[in-house]
Amino acid sequence: MADYKRAKMVLDKEYAIGTTDERLFGSFIEHLGRAVYGGIYEPAHPQADEEGFRKDVLELVRELNVSVIRYPGGNFVSGYNWEDGVGPKERRPARLDLAWRVTEPNTFGTNEFVRWARKAGAGVMLAVNLGTRGPDAARNLVEYCNHPGGTYWSDLRKAHGYPEPHGIKLWCLGNEMDGPWQIGHKTAEEYGRIACEAAKVMKWVDPDIELVVCGSSSRWMPTFPAWEATVLEHTYEHVDYISLHTYYGNQENNIRNYLAKSLDMEMFIRTVIATCDYIQAKKRSKKQINLSFDEWNVWYHSHAADKELEPWTIAPPQLEDVYTFEDALLVGCMLITLLNHADRVKIACLAQLVNVIAPIMTENRGLAWRQTIFYPFLHVSRYGRGRVLQAVISSPRYDVEEYTDVPLLAATAVARDEDGELTVFAVNRDTDQPLLLEGRLGQFDGYQVMEHIVLEHKDLKAKNTKEEPDNVVPHNRGDSRVEEGFLRAILPGLSWNVIRMKKQSS
Repeated sequence: MADYKRAKMVLDKEYAIGTTDERLFGSFIEHLGRAVYGGIYEPAHPQADEEGFRKDVLELVRELNVSVIRYPGGNFVSGYNWEDGVGPKERRPARLDLAWRVTEPNTFGTNEFVRWARKAGAGVMLAVNLGTRGPDAARNLVEYCNHPGGTYWSDLRKAHGYPEPHGIKLWCLGNEMDGPWQIGHKTAEEYGRIACEAAKVMKWVDPDIELVVCGSSSRWMPTFPAWEATVLEHTYEHVDYISLHTYYGNQENNIRNYLAKSLDMEMFIRTVIATCDYIQAKKRSKKQINLSFDEWNVWYHSHAADKELEPWTIAPPQLEDVYTFEDALLVGCMLITLLNHADRVKIACLAQLVNVIAPIMTENRGLAWRQTIFYPFLHVSRYGRGRVLQAVISSPRYDVEEYTDVPLLAATAVARDEDGELTVFAVNRDTDQPLLLEGRLGQFDGYQVMEHIVLEHKDLKAKNTKEEPDNVVPHNRGDSRVEEGFLRAILPGLSWNVIRMKKQSS
């Protein structure tokens, strides 16, 4: 091997952080920009099915194997009357959406989303409006969706053409209620009280549902983490998860600092876990609150363009970040961070799914294509379900403006016991040269490399576009092998790597 910098990883089959929850591989669709209209739903599109759903988009969503999709917001939900989006389309009212300053036609709503999600092979995570509305509207929506029949709201669902309950078991109690930008913004005390009362009546309607209470909308909110502590004081015994949201960007155009931002995500998770456990101890509760990281992604490219949009149009091109190769590297680092907290982060939603800060882009009545960030999510969704191992990693480190002791290697490993696979996910943050990864594979006797996938590009700003949809794509020519129980892999400078291993039959 050449004289590369070296990083080490020690794995043992018996030492695991936790098993991934299926819902860790989720995403998000909001009534925002072209996520719905022109994204997943476009009746006039040549590839629209009988319900107006774009089949080309459905195919890409199925490829990602998205496990659960949060809907309908986002900031949108805090001003949304869910009743506007059900029943005959010709009788649905158009409304001003104050969150995004557009007109919402309401031709797509709860029932259409449930139908679409099932075609996509995904579960549903439904949010209720605790901005302009409260417990009454929330419990009515649960009754509409989940009660078998014989009541006003359940019979109304039947009258709308859905005789069987939707059976939605995962619900969000509002969205980012700590944010002054939110319609119906509340203090922690105000939100904690309304969330508690909404949670009670929603679970009285359907005791089998799980509830996500709003945490801080970012780690940098001035009320963080006191917000979490106060909200959980009110809701602890009535909810199951608390939410986290974060977005990052490379406004400084500094790749070394940019790729270190997953360390901020790590600290965010640790602080929320500590706050949850503090309230558990304070309440002497046997119950553990887990985390729902139900908005995470890169978001900064589209900020300037969004300021120029004309208000009150229908489905304008909002938040349409065109992602670069370097964005895919950070998304890979963030996915590794989520996996490394699989013991407590049980739900995660890449925000969002189509057109709006999304891995999938479309043009109206035209093509659909994969953005650069599509690929790390695809790989983790496909190969990252299993037991996340407690990897012991040593790596060269560097310091930058915002962070110190940043490891060149970001990595994790997942054992899939059902098929005997072991997969290492790794990002080399080094801007100059490859990194030699030496991994000791404790108790993984006889394992050999099946495939080493690499996402790399000579241009950090390289993009996938309608004209060049395959400009940034992974290859499987990675350089790795197992010798005498040790993995030896060359990770190219600034690269995303997926190293798949399996025991070879003798």
